[in-house]
Amino acid sequence: MENQLKTILAEVKKAVAKATPADYETLRVEYLGRKAELSQILRQVKDMSDAEKKTLGRIGNEVKTEITNLIETLNSGTGQGIPAHFDPTLPGIAPEGGHLHPITQMTEQLVELFGTLGFSVAEGPEVELEKFNFDLLNIPADHPARDEWDTFWIRNVDGAEDNILLRTQTSPVQLRYMQDHKPPIRIIAPGRTFRYEAEDATHSSTFNQLECLLVDENISISHLKATLQILVDSVLGSDTKIRLRPSFFPFTEPSFELDAWSQGKWLELGGAGMVHPQVLKNGGIDSHKYSGFAFGIGIDRLVLLKHGITDIRPLLSGDLNFLKQF
Repeated sequence: MENQLKTILAEVKKAVAKATPADYETLRVEYLGRKAELSQILRQVKDMSDAEKKTLGRIGNEVKTEITNLIETLNSGTGQGIPAHFDPTLPGIAPEGGHLHPITQMTEQLVELFGTLGFSVAEGPEVELEKFNFDLLNIPADHPARDEWDTFWIRNVDGAEDNILLRTQTSPVQLRYMQDHKPPIRIIAPGRTFRYEAEDATHSSTFNQLECLLVDENISISHLKATLQILVDSVLGSDTKIRLRPSFFPFTEPSFELDAWSQGKWLELGGAGMVHPQVLKNGGIDSHKYSGFAFGIGIDRLVLLKHGITDIRPLLSGDLNFLKQF
């Protein structure tokens, strides 16, 4: 039995010499576990004579202690190249948590802002009918303004009532909402839009807009400008100047481009204007009694300005190293 103990000890020394810290638990169970050969030998000591118990008991305990110490070097850091002791009671390494995309953060900021102004959120489909994206917005098929919207058209299913496309703007939500609701109307419609154009530092084929529509009695340009000033102040700071530059859109009259003074120059943020009477009529609203304003702001553009980003492509790339900054 003494020889068996010495043999086991020799095996352990060889095993530990070749082992790594990852082998700690395997060796502990193999040589010190309840079914290990050493444990079985030590259980036989109780049935021996007193003289044998005294001799073999002492040797057995010495061997067990040495084996335990050898195996523990894999876990305690006392051996060469062995890491420090692992404490299972210490808290684990928490996985890195995600956070909202900067475009989502901006969208939620705008929704909260306009909520305080009494606006509700409206939604519309991204795959839209031609009549809502163009015709009812005062842009018939032969209108030259259609050239400004490079459109993704979708092949029609046989028997479809209208041509189908990916919406080029969030303005179709205006018509859908007006046809189902009576004034006063105060809505915003954030969402994705699509245009078939080359992508560069300031353009993308998929981008995000915030549509705003207010229809009520006696609405004027002063209401439009005040609302835009509140929006810009909230996002870019209260000292940011804005201007409404005359422009043309078929669905508003008069029409403006919204510019903001930022970083020493005027930057375009989006289009705005008073809702065209024909668009109100197409939405089932009496243009003699009601008036309104509408504007569409690029949410992506607001994110670029707020954070001083000069290239839109990393913002939409899904690059986590870039997005973790926000």
